[in-house]
Amino acid sequence: MSTDAPAPPRTRRIPIWDNARAACILLVVLGHAIQRLTYDSDIAQGLYFLVYAFHMPAFALISGYFSKSDPPNRRQMTRVLTDIVLPYVIFEGLWTITKFLVEGQANPNLTQPSWTLWFLLALAIFRLVLPYLALLKWPLLWTVVISISAGYLPNVDSTLSLSRTLGLLPFFTLGWWLAHHKVLERRNLLQRRRVSVRVAAVAVFAAAGFCAWFFVDELSDMQLGQWLFYDANYAEIGGTQWWAGGVRLLLMAVALVLSVSFFALIPRGEYRWTAIGRYTMYVYLLHSFVLYPFRESGVLRGLDPTWLFLPLVGALSIAITVGLASKPVRKVFRLLIEPRPGWLFADPSLTRRDARRNDPTGSRRPQSATQPGTARPDQSGS
Repeated sequence: MSTDAPAPPRTRRIPIWDNARAACILLVVLGHAIQRLTYDSDIAQGLYFLVYAFHMPAFALISGYFSKSDPPNRRQMTRVLTDIVLPYVIFEGLWTITKFLVEGQANPNLTQPSWTLWFLLALAIFRLVLPYLALLKWPLLWTVVISISAGYLPNVDSTLSLSRTLGLLPFFTLGWWLAHHKVLERRNLLQRRRVSVRVAAVAVFAAAGFCAWFFVDELSDMQLGQWLFYDANYAEIGGTQWWAGGVRLLLMAVALVLSVSFFALIPRGEYRWTAIGRYTMYVYLLHSFVLYPFRESGVLRGLDPTWLFLPLVGALSIAITVGLASKPVRKVFRLLIEPRPGWLFADPSLTRRDARRNDPTGSRRPQSATQPGTARPDQSGS
């Protein structure tokens, strides 16, 4: 592999993707924050089902959109280690220490990701397999087959986050396929939003939210939450029938419809909160430590009335998201979340910080791939 790779083209930020990533990470925090409320509130449970029906598929889709299927050069391979693998190892270690101090016991095991860390392993595997998927004639079809088939195999479990990785692989691949074929650019979907499309998107969410609330008991009985995690095989969650894979296929279709509606509602312009989308890794890796005391202490149990405390928890989620993406927090935790240990590599120059770098899910395309006027040059770094 040649080490004299040409310099990458100058890139420009596209606000819609930063906005979408900011909204997605807020949904991640909200989903984790309201989890304890679901034991006592049907409304919270319905909201939980709605959020989990699409927020991680949407995140995987965005990640795929900014991933390349070309064979990686040495710097790109190094970035997988420094941006994904090393933060995973670091935060697994922090969780081991936390559990030991708080719970008096811990099981240090890098093959079993703690809480939110599974997505880092999924990202690493996504990046590794994408060049091979791109060689296939129907990559989207194959990933759907893989996702559905994985649910029938009891040995495909949470080890190395394999079950969730294979389950969400179609969404990551779809994101890459859309970018590879420039579908959004050719149809001018990154700039234009028809009123009718936005109205339809609102209607989709309204219908989905109503169904999640009205049928909350039935959905709870079928263990919908477990189905939406993509973490267990079908038999473990009651899907012993031969057609259990059809349930996953249906949920994938629902996730796709909700994701499309979600993106249709995302603002295309740049706002003060747009910058949050550049630092989602900070929010993703740190918010679980902020929520851990609330979850384990039971403070979030038995909060009534729902109409008061659910909005308060939502406001808390917004505050956590904004706070963890702030500059002071980034400055304190940068060495943990963006490690650059030159001593670890044979060529330390590969770990030099790139002023234009971004977290692993990305939000930039080469300048030539954007339409004029879609974004201003990125001068922020991360």
